[in-house]
Amino acid sequence: MHLLFLTMLFLESHFCVQSSESNSPVGNNMATNGLSFPWSKMRLPNYIVPVHYHLLIHPNLTTLRFNGSVKIEIDVKNNTNWVVLHSKNLKIFTATVLDEHEAHLSDKVLSVLEYPPHEQIAIFSPKILTSGEKYFLYLEFGAPLSDGFYGFYKSTYRTKAGETRVLASTHFEPTSARMALPCFDEPTFKANYTVRIRRDPSHIALSNMPLEQTVEIDNGLFEDQFEVSVKMSSYLLAFIVCDFKSVSGITATGINISIYAVPEKWHQTHYALEAALRLLEFYEQYFNILYPLPKLDLIAIPDFQSGAMENWGLTTYRETSLLYDPDISSASNKLWVTTVIGHEIAHQWFGNLVTMEWWNDIWLNEGFARYMEFVSVGAVYPELKIEDHFLDTCFGAIGRDSLNSSRPISSLAENPTQIKEMFDTVSYDKGACILHMLRHFLTDEGFQSGIIRYLRRFRYSNARNEDLWDSLIKTCSEEEFTAGEHCYSSTQATKNAYRFAGEHVDLKKMMYTWTLQKGIPLVTVKRQKRKLYIGQERFLKIVLPDDPSWHSLQDGYLWHIPLTYKTSHSDHEIKHILHTKSDVLTLDEDVDWVKLNTDMNGYYMVHYDEEGWNALTELLRVNHTALSFKDRASLIHNAFQLVTAGRLSLDRALDLISYLKSEAHNVPLLQGLGYLQSFYKLIEKRNIADVTHNLKTYILQYFRDVIDKQSWSDDGTVSDRRLREEVLSLACDFGYPPCLEKAKQLYDIWVESNGTISLPTDVSETVYMIGAQDDSGWAYLLEKYGVSMCETEKSKFLSALASSKDSEKLLRLLQLGMDGTVIKTQNLPSLIYMVARNPMGHFLAWDFVKKHWNELVEKFPLGSFGIRSIIVGTVTQFSSTEELREVETFFKSITEQVSQLRVTQVATENVEKNIVWLRRNLETMRTWLQQRLN
Repeated sequence: MHLLFLTMLFLESHFCVQSSESNSPVGNNMATNGLSFPWSKMRLPNYIVPVHYHLLIHPNLTTLRFNGSVKIEIDVKNNTNWVVLHSKNLKIFTATVLDEHEAHLSDKVLSVLEYPPHEQIAIFSPKILTSGEKYFLYLEFGAPLSDGFYGFYKSTYRTKAGETRVLASTHFEPTSARMALPCFDEPTFKANYTVRIRRDPSHIALSNMPLEQTVEIDNGLFEDQFEVSVKMSSYLLAFIVCDFKSVSGITATGINISIYAVPEKWHQTHYALEAALRLLEFYEQYFNILYPLPKLDLIAIPDFQSGAMENWGLTTYRETSLLYDPDISSASNKLWVTTVIGHEIAHQWFGNLVTMEWWNDIWLNEGFARYMEFVSVGAVYPELKIEDHFLDTCFGAIGRDSLNSSRPISSLAENPTQIKEMFDTVSYDKGACILHMLRHFLTDEGFQSGIIRYLRRFRYSNARNEDLWDSLIKTCSEEEFTAGEHCYSSTQATKNAYRFAGEHVDLKKMMYTWTLQKGIPLVTVKRQKRKLYIGQERFLKIVLPDDPSWHSLQDGYLWHIPLTYKTSHSDHEIKHILHTKSDVLTLDEDVDWVKLNTDMNGYYMVHYDEEGWNALTELLRVNHTALSFKDRASLIHNAFQLVTAGRLSLDRALDLISYLKSEAHNVPLLQGLGYLQSFYKLIEKRNIADVTHNLKTYILQYFRDVIDKQSWSDDGTVSDRRLREEVLSLACDFGYPPCLEKAKQLYDIWVESNGTISLPTDVSETVYMIGAQDDSGWAYLLEKYGVSMCETEKSKFLSALASSKDSEKLLRLLQLGMDGTVIKTQNLPSLIYMVARNPMGHFLAWDFVKKHWNELVEKFPLGSFGIRSIIVGTVTQFSSTEELREVETFFKSITEQVSQLRVTQVATENVEKNIVWLRRNLETMRTWLQQRLN
């Protein structure tokens, strides 16, 4: 999908000279002073290009305001009197245009028009700015430090002594640099930045580049002057004034890496330093391109909405994403910190060095960074077993992509709200999964050499979706092509043809089917002797094939699918490209079973005929290790997704996982257990007592051996520890007496020590949850929450507090989250979700969101991750037609606000999915459980 690119338009107001463009219609946008604004588009005109920003910024941490000035060197492409750029919530005090010698073009004060709907300002120059000449735009401005999480905003933390301290930090992605300085705030307007920051002696200042010098100025202030940046997009600019401490190290290639945190959390920075050093060195070798800056800072910001941000040379993190305390943080916490660091460092190449041309292709940044998390951490920290988690990433993408409310990876996004909403499961997780499929298709070596070509070709520049596909395969001679080289033939006859398993494949055409249309394919398989009859259709979770609308939803959907499969007689992958609606494959010999999508390396679902499912169910029962753990997990996932879609009966899927008593690997085991737990939660919220009781009884009986063999310790591999964390949490949640007794015993010991002993980190959250179920325990945990100096520990306390069965306590938590003092505002979206997940709290959370909607939108802008998680976290707990009507009624009441949001459709469709699931499967579940328990 292509964007509507701007043509060069210019308007003539009653006191301006028109641009040299001849096709410039007059718009009717009115500036705040009532005059006609000279630009009508959301996107800036491209006839003025910034070259170099000279920025001076002074945040006052007492008055909580900042003042600044910026001198922007501009390159004029067309004669004009107007400069149009971005500004949001800034007071512009002075605006001047200077010539190349920095002399004023006019002795008059220049007019500045504001058009807030587009977050733009326009500056009129009485003297025409001539094409090809160099000019400077000079502006002085000021504003309060933002109260939210975007722009130049204030953050606070409390010391152990109870003192509140203030810092100022930036978060500009995607469209908030304009809240900190007037600028050309679009990714293609790359420029160099020279930054100066004024501060008092008790603080330090940080920016993208190393400090060049510090000079003392008037009033006891210091001015830190930083080296000139590399050429970069405005959203990557960053500056911070704080009183943090750091720990530093140097990579093998001489890059200085520092980890910053509040002084009393300095001891939690050491693991991040080790990880950042090792991961940066990995990326330099993998990309064969040296990190281009002299330093990289990683800083933990006390108030931060997302997980982290990749500002070039100064990456910012939520504290739980960077800080690691071995006495408190679990194996899962360690994996999270490592992968987030891996993600942000990958961005230094994917996103920073090469930036998408526009936000419709943000997946080129985020999908790559998400995928490189797995590549880098798998290589550098193999003991963390990150490959165990990749399937979950793709399963999450499928969950979103199998709804009709999904979107193509590359989608239209024009205004800031639409752009914010692009930072979603589709860009990150689906993007990562199709890259994994592509890497497997091209081979590791072919993929790596292709992305190196891409990075070298577009470094310090911008790229589009198609530029990636053009870069991935090198061009070669006909002789090399004939010899089977991984390349495109340079001859016209086979242009864009890539040899694959004896076939010629147009890679760009193939990948467009994955990025320019929404949805995920379902490959259907029917075996008759040695023939495999293969078909493809779009997989949808809600619409039945006998529904009249099903055919219209299938129209036009066709993928080029790199198929892989294994059989009972082959332990190697066999490959084939399915690029038609149906095909027939011939096997070399008769086989007992066929499993498609080997190790789930492809991004597609598979549905077998009855004989195929029977054969695989029997294989799992008799010899499950004949399939890899990834194949076993993906079979379980596919089966239950097909149940949701009405394509497979629930009892068939439940029979498939009956082998799990023999399962020794945590990934398929947790996949099967996770589905049973999700069914239990859905049915429990509907107050269907008999099925709820029987399902809980069945799970505890069936998985008793797995539960009983778990130790309450931190022993074992990362896989062992992950399983322990999940299984014991479930067992205690289900009221399994041995689990409750052990957790209560550990909790009492911990309280008696006044919290001074360390609980086993993998089970501490479960222990706290049991402790939170009585009044004194809940009050004690809330007190501990208030004084803890570790955000990871605080998140465990908060999860435990939100598990209370007392609605008054849950409401108090929500009110504390809204107040933002005891529970920081950044944690409010996850708190609302925690309460909604609690059977006692899901109506409470929904009522809270409806009542406080306008306040929530003030704290978390429309389209932001925060507001999306609040909507999905509360709404998708529902499963009745009455609840669906209530949700739809509420969304209609706020249509003006949410009309642009895709997330309301996602949320509504999830409720519909729950309703349909219960209607189709409740009686089957009831009967199946009665048979098993009797």
